[in-house]
Amino acid sequence: MQNYAVNLLTKLLEIYSPFGGEKEISNFLLEEMRSLGFHSWTDEVGNVFGEIGTGKPSVLLCGHMDTIQGYLPVKHTDGKIYGRGAVDAKAPLAAMILATSLLQKEGFLGKVIVAGLVDEEGAGRGVRHLLSKNVQADYAIFGEPSGVENITIAYKGSLHLKIIFETKTGHSSAPWLFDNSVEKAFEFWNMIKGIHFLLEKPESRFYSLTSCITGIKGGDASSTVPSKCEFHIDLRFPPPLTPQEVFAAVKESAQKYKATNPGTSVSFTLEDSNPAFEANKSSPLIRAMSIAIKKISGKPASLLRKTGTGDMNLFGIKTKIPVITYGPGSSHLDHTSDENIEVKEYLDGVAVLYEGLKRLYDLEKSTETHKDPN
Repeated sequence: MQNYAVNLLTKLLEIYSPFGGEKEISNFLLEEMRSLGFHSWTDEVGNVFGEIGTGKPSVLLCGHMDTIQGYLPVKHTDGKIYGRGAVDAKAPLAAMILATSLLQKEGFLGKVIVAGLVDEEGAGRGVRHLLSKNVQADYAIFGEPSGVENITIAYKGSLHLKIIFETKTGHSSAPWLFDNSVEKAFEFWNMIKGIHFLLEKPESRFYSLTSCITGIKGGDASSTVPSKCEFHIDLRFPPPLTPQEVFAAVKESAQKYKATNPGTSVSFTLEDSNPAFEANKSSPLIRAMSIAIKKISGKPASLLRKTGTGDMNLFGIKTKIPVITYGPGSSHLDHTSDENIEVKEYLDGVAVLYEGLKRLYDLEKSTETHKDPN
């Protein structure tokens, strides 16, 4: 199994698949899962699926095929595999396929659907299309690098804004006569950084609101006071805050700003938003995966709350089924030029998923037995 596992991940890494360019890898996985005995198909947006079994429980294993832009040479060095997507998130997806294949070979009595989604690094077109089809599953695991011994149970929500500031312009030799749109933008930015909610925990990275400027465009380096400045802002917020609540607070700050800066026009575009999500720690899925982690690693599982945002958020909120995020690899290597995964960790991730799904089946059957009065 080790040779096949390494070869599968190597092939996935060699197929360059930035978001928007997933067709080749989707076709590859379609045929690969068919060769493993899965019932496989693709949907209208390019998501690829492989299914085994027909029983209960039904589990959706959901990874993504796309990466950020920028191909990295694939190489094997010192027990590690390097390449774009090695952790984010082709190794977790490959681990899901391999674990499901092992279950299929031994006649697993539950049902497993592996999904390789498109556009996770973009606007989430893959998961949004999946949700529009009202997918039926009892449990779901999303494949992202949590580390073999960890289970991600929560992600922050996100709000991406474009804000444009416009002022009257004039010669830069008399700056006191004109409002500088760039300076005005930073004045408003300081107001945004002051937005907070009573439910926040300032000492917590997860349970607090954070804000980051991700882009600025303004001025042209001529002898002119800038009359237009464009800000791109990324706000991250914890549950139970909603994107609507955070956006309303930003707009309220804008109204206060406009009242004291009548010479500055401020306009907003909401470019993207995702809700925050936190899973129920007592779900059978978390119990099953925790038992599997203990068996494979010899250590208790750690439950993580991450400050990023994942496909799990939209899925968990809409479907209401138990869901977690799990996968081998270090998320600290996401989007870096040194992206790699240790072969041992990758294989351990396969083993944890395999054991976790078997344990989940056992827990479900045990629950059904206790419910049966006969």
